[in-house]
Amino acid sequence: MALTDDKKKRPIRGPVPPVGRERGGWLAKIAPGVRKLVARQETPENLWEKCPDTGEMIYRPDLEAALWVTPAGRHMRIRSNLRFAYTFDGGRHKLLSLPRTPDDPLEFTYGKPYRDSLATARKNTGETDAMAAAVGEIGGQTAVVLVQDFAFMGGSLGAAAGEAFLAAVDEAVKREVPFVVFTASGGARMQEGTMSLMQLARTTAAIQRLKRAHLPYIVVLTDPTTGGVTASYAMLGDIHLAEPAALIGFAGRRVIEDTIREALPPGFQTAEFQVERGMVDRVVTRKELPAVLGSILRTLMAGRANRRAA
Repeated sequence: MALTDDKKKRPIRGPVPPVGRERGGWLAKIAPGVRKLVARQETPENLWEKCPDTGEMIYRPDLEAALWVTPAGRHMRIRSNLRFAYTFDGGRHKLLSLPRTPDDPLEFTYGKPYRDSLATARKNTGETDAMAAAVGEIGGQTAVVLVQDFAFMGGSLGAAAGEAFLAAVDEAVKREVPFVVFTASGGARMQEGTMSLMQLARTTAAIQRLKRAHLPYIVVLTDPTTGGVTASYAMLGDIHLAEPAALIGFAGRRVIEDTIREALPPGFQTAEFQVERGMVDRVVTRKELPAVLGSILRTLMAGRANRRAA
């Protein structure tokens, strides 16, 4: 009975406003229509970026001003358009047209068709494949620059990437200018099988054409550079530079330790570790990289001019 009496004593609620009707609030009562004069401002979803090392939230415009290098020194992965803008003098460059190759020559399917993976990568990145090439000046020296985009299927090396490498070498030889490659890859593209592995030999042969023309070939190793790319053109440069803390290796730690049955030292695949053991010539920050590249290219091209004069 007590519950029944309590229910009877409860005050009668007013009519429920219709669903979807906007609540006016006190401002609407004293100044009708004022809400319509003030446009609602949406906060951009990507206004902040999280530092992978410290977990600190970084204001995106500050990160962009720092060339996507965090306060902790982490050189974050960047797309080819930013790489060109940061590398060439004043960001001025001309994109090179790269050859197209047949999609999915093996009609590969594992989990989902390879064609679907390609379509998704192209939609997400706006690129045809993992390589982009451009020509411009670095420190006053004209050069052809090829950039591997890790955002496109992990920068994997397939037939399209191999053709792009060869086309960029052709352009450098034709212009008689140095060739610079920024590597970032998880290795060969498994969906193309042996056709992917053939690119290791094809790119190596292309580098020999640069050497016969006495043109500098400079490799800049960025995070990460692994697998078949490390086993081919990434380690065949005249000079190897690397961004700080870039992961450089062939296989992963677990695979190597299981194979040799020994524990590996900490950081054994970092750029700094590779410098100590002669695999990399110098670690260079992103801000310093254009000046260092320009100095190297001018010096090597001066040597080439002297050789021809002699």
